[in-house]
Amino acid sequence: GRLEAVTQQMGYHPQYLDSFLKMQHYLMHMDGPLPFDCRHYIAIMAAARHQCRYLVNLHVLQFLRAGGDPQWLRGLEFIPPKLRNLNEINKILAHRPWLITKEHIEKLLKISEWSWSLAELVHAVVLLAHCHALASFVFGCGCEQDEGLGGRGSLKALSLGNQCFCEATAGNSCSQELLRINRKRSLDSCMELDSLRERMQRIHVETEGREEMRLLQQDREEGEGQGAEVGVQGGTEHHSDLFAGLSFLADPDGEVTGATNLACYMQDPDFGYQDFARRDEDQTQVFRVQDYSWEDHGFSLVNRLYSDIGHLLDEKFRMVDGLQSSAMAKRQGCEPSVFKRGIWNYIHCMFGIRYDDYDYAEVNQLLERMLKVYIKTVTCYPEKTNSEMFDRFWKQFKHSEKVHVNLLILEARMQAELLYALQAITQYMI
Repeated sequence: GRLEAVTQQMGYHPQYLDSFLKMQHYLMHMDGPLPFDCRHYIAIMAAARHQCRYLVNLHVLQFLRAGGDPQWLRGLEFIPPKLRNLNEINKILAHRPWLITKEHIEKLLKISEWSWSLAELVHAVVLLAHCHALASFVFGCGCEQDEGLGGRGSLKALSLGNQCFCEATAGNSCSQELLRINRKRSLDSCMELDSLRERMQRIHVETEGREEMRLLQQDREEGEGQGAEVGVQGGTEHHSDLFAGLSFLADPDGEVTGATNLACYMQDPDFGYQDFARRDEDQTQVFRVQDYSWEDHGFSLVNRLYSDIGHLLDEKFRMVDGLQSSAMAKRQGCEPSVFKRGIWNYIHCMFGIRYDDYDYAEVNQLLERMLKVYIKTVTCYPEKTNSEMFDRFWKQFKHSEKVHVNLLILEARMQAELLYALQAITQYMI
């Protein structure tokens, strides 16, 4: 359940890891339209859609370290309406991105006290797509399943303080400038995490004090007897609810236990992936890349509204496309580029994205049944993935080759979500 699990898996492909870490760092920690605490809360919302405790726990801690309001961790009912309004687009992007329309965009951007700016919304959309896709990778590579032998959701607070996301990969060609920045952040984090318990204890004491004053006032108003007793019971419930989401900070041994119930971070939990082929064809058309592509449309839009993120995303897409896969392709009896394109186009096909210049009969020829089952599960409902599925598919393949497949899933899924969201934003702007 520690942060290193993702970098250890991606470390099999160090060039990609370098590109991933630069984009991740820019998205979460560098200048951008959204406040830092909001970025981590949006990540919590996105990861919760797939019940990914690994990412939720990570971003809960980073949310607190960024100065986030602990009250927000009680659930969506306790966050500002502006953030809560993002729930619908989060839900649709995570499970059926083809349902995103310009009306969804307009609803978020309309003039009101809680409206989003275009730049803020683009930042949020990239965050959502990134965390949804990363959840697929986390489940696909077993990071979630391996989390905490003593129970799901445990984290070592010290490891977060001593080692940042980038510093764990110093031997994997991560840029020196990025390492320098993050080493400083790591030193700061040690002190931040040391003081985190103190801050939470102060909040605990202050809340107890406020609750005691409230109950005394209530007792004075209601008088002696049953009314006062009811007030005390109500106060106890209120108090326990407040810290239910913060219980992971209470263990004196340094073990941090994550939130046991992720339902508070999402609405409509039954909404999930539905085969695109079963959609209502009157409402949803096939997405043709010839009409709207990342290279010709999405890249320029996202880069214009959220400076430089387009370049970092594009580098990541190109990096996964350039990874060596000769051994995988040889085992399947085809060229590397043909094999990777088959996987990429199969993933996009599940989200209704089609390439007019591709013969989809190739997919069935290139990808054996067990591999297709694995790819669809990790892509569309990653929370249903288990370690047996990872072990069963491609028994003759190396672990690094299986990680390569999961990287293709991560990037293809992320690009699919971005294409639908950015197309809707474009239609709104037009």
